[in-house]
Amino acid sequence: MTIRVLLADDQALLRATFRILIDSCDDMEVVGEATDGAEAVELTRRHRPDVVLMDIRMPGTDGLAATSALCADPELSDTRVLILTTFEIDEYVAAALRRGASGFLGKDVTADVLLDGIRVVASGESLLSPLATRALITRFLTSPAEGARPAAPDDLSGLTAREREVMAWVAEGHSNDEIAAKLFVSPLTVRTHVHRAMTKLGARDRAQLVVIAYQTGLVQPPPLPPGATF
Repeated sequence: MTIRVLLADDQALLRATFRILIDSCDDMEVVGEATDGAEAVELTRRHRPDVVLMDIRMPGTDGLAATSALCADPELSDTRVLILTTFEIDEYVAAALRRGASGFLGKDVTADVLLDGIRVVASGESLLSPLATRALITRFLTSPAEGARPAAPDDLSGLTAREREVMAWVAEGHSNDEIAAKLFVSPLTVRTHVHRAMTKLGARDRAQLVVIAYQTGLVQPPPLPPGATF
């Protein structure tokens, strides 16, 4: 199955580079290009891509507002937003994740990392940059978005013990295959637990499940290495 990708970035040269790269792959194609957030929303509703590569900082309607609009639209529930940014450790990235983005990458990633990231997000997995995840969790993700009700431990009361266990492993960055090996079950069983937890908690995808896991205290932010600061 071909992964359909929409590019949203105000830099024409960057869009052209991404288009050439993506269209060179047999399993994906670019279906549209947007120069700002408003156009990204319009073209997404028209073309229904599997993944939107979204720049955060664009003139006019920015990527954060566009991400909010796309992720709140029930008709676009199958479309995933992958944030591309030069500001990985940034409150805007955290806000995009809270609002439904499936992950983010820095614009300086290699071609292979970018293409693999598109495939990961298209498959329904979350993609969080390892270098910035700890900082995001510590500084931003443990707090709710402005005006939102903070997640509380009681929110997890409807989950089974196994669903909580699997959710904790997801929050720590483990894949379905890795969790399955730890629990001696099949990856399909893990996937079922993940989807049930997402459904019960109203999470759009695994990235939102991670946010809820930290906000409710199910898992704690990992300690910083000695001397490290963010």
